[in-house]
Amino acid sequence: MTPTNNQRKKKLLWQIPLLTVLIIGTILIIREQQAMPYQENVGLVFGTEYHITYQCNEDLQPEIEAELKKVDNSLSTFNKESVISKINRNEDVVVNEMFEQVFNRAQYVSKETDGAFDITVAPLVNLWGFGFKTGENPSKQKIDSLMQFVGYQSVSLNNKKVKKVHPNTMLDAAAIAKGYACDVVAQFLRNKGIQHFMVEIGGEVITCGNSPKRIPWKIGVTKPVDDSLNIQQEQQAVLNVTDMAMATSGNYRNFYYKGGKKYAHTIDPKTGYPVQHSLLSATVLAKDCATADAFATAFMVMGIDKAKTVLEKHPELMAYFIYADAKGELAVWHSPTMEGKILEK
Repeated sequence: MTPTNNQRKKKLLWQIPLLTVLIIGTILIIREQQAMPYQENVGLVFGTEYHITYQCNEDLQPEIEAELKKVDNSLSTFNKESVISKINRNEDVVVNEMFEQVFNRAQYVSKETDGAFDITVAPLVNLWGFGFKTGENPSKQKIDSLMQFVGYQSVSLNNKKVKKVHPNTMLDAAAIAKGYACDVVAQFLRNKGIQHFMVEIGGEVITCGNSPKRIPWKIGVTKPVDDSLNIQQEQQAVLNVTDMAMATSGNYRNFYYKGGKKYAHTIDPKTGYPVQHSLLSATVLAKDCATADAFATAFMVMGIDKAKTVLEKHPELMAYFIYADAKGELAVWHSPTMEGKILEK
């Protein structure tokens, strides 16, 4: 039967109050969201600063720091009671979920970058770090003595226990832990129902929703300049990283010179020596910050050409590279997918 005009009018009359309620409810929700304040938490963790901004009626800093403490207890080599410290002392330890997640992610990136990312390279980094400070390069004998303990393939994780080929192999998750910690805090905020936030730890960033200005989050990429005192903060570019994670690797203010050219202090796990290519800064955008952090580190080891090859196989990644051209001037390359993310400074 075809509904009569009266029936249609009655149905419409019932719908009007419902639509009115929905409209009013939507307006109230929008007003409440606009009125809800943004919290700003600042503190120290992993030897660096964190800055966390999120829209919420209450300050969650104590709970956020509790989450960061969990990461520290899993991955900090400065924490003698952490899981990774116990592994480095060859204690019989069952790893927790955080360590397992980071270890598996690290091994994945190592394989995808042909060993350019390697969580066993720390002894070499420390050796060369001391050499850079004193101006005296370590001897080949000392480098070779450490190289036998370096290599991501010499460690494995089975049944929540790490197995080493060499007991002297040491693990250091510093090149992925800050990014992972950003992910942990971001997930904590999501679980609280928070839709707008920015988590930054030591330069690694993950964002969601809008900033306090009610616009997408904008994050600057620092220009790599000679500035050991960290006075200058000139930006090379500003990126729109809303609902993305961003990590930058590069010894911005620490370079060494050879043959009149500038090189970043980045150690190649395969050779044991500093890399010698033009790349000075690698910024990577990804869905999670641990992945962005690890690939950014790997790209600094690989250099632009090899990094481009990896990027072709991983279209889910975006990259922004700052390098020294043939004249020694700063130049930029970015993946095509980054085009819409680059804003004017």
